[in-house]
Amino acid sequence: MLTLGVNIDHIATIRQARRTVEPDPVAAAVLAELAGADGITVHLREDRRHIQDRDVHLLRQTVRSHLNLEMAAIDEMVNIALEVKPDYVTLVPEKREEVTTEGGLNIVAQSDRIGEIVDKLQSAGIPVSLFIDADEAQIAESVKVQAKFIELHTGQYAEAKNEANRQKELTILAKGCAQAIEAGLRVNAGHGLTYWNVYPVACIPGMEELNIGHTIISRAALVGIERAVREMKQAMQGK
Repeated sequence: MLTLGVNIDHIATIRQARRTVEPDPVAAAVLAELAGADGITVHLREDRRHIQDRDVHLLRQTVRSHLNLEMAAIDEMVNIALEVKPDYVTLVPEKREEVTTEGGLNIVAQSDRIGEIVDKLQSAGIPVSLFIDADEAQIAESVKVQAKFIELHTGQYAEAKNEANRQKELTILAKGCAQAIEAGLRVNAGHGLTYWNVYPVACIPGMEELNIGHTIISRAALVGIERAVREMKQAMQGK
């Protein structure tokens, strides 16, 4: 059954706006799990704009589902992951000036480097997922570096301006998912998914988990995180 990973970064964004102690993303993770979240996702950015090192360590101690640590492919983050030992790591591209992640990781252009990181983490018992576009070459390279998962970037689908483009992007995602599964990869997806566009992606055969954050936290600001998570689970089922 398709599962939901709730990204709680923007709980930390609210906290860091005042650099105080609330709201606490660790408390948010507990409530999200109580509401049915199948996993908790956080992105520890190099500039620490939202999630902090303290959060990651406490989440490792408190999360009862699974903890997905998103991070840049840099030595500092690899060392933190090796210390914290999340249930899995998702390597993502990262630029300091970006508002949010702008696209998939280019595995082809840095295959040796990514391969080294994948090997280092997986040798320590931490499965690695690669956040990539649904591109044939990137998927093939993900197989080559021996990642366990990929996470397909759904941003272009989410930002499509009309139904024709939306269907085109959905077809690309479905083809990428099928290619990856046939090659032995496990497949997640995320970025820009909302209550209104999630169902078609949820219907892609073989998809394992959707990682969703901004729309859930935005909804949670109005109705509470437990209701927001339950409503997303329903939206994924077309209800």
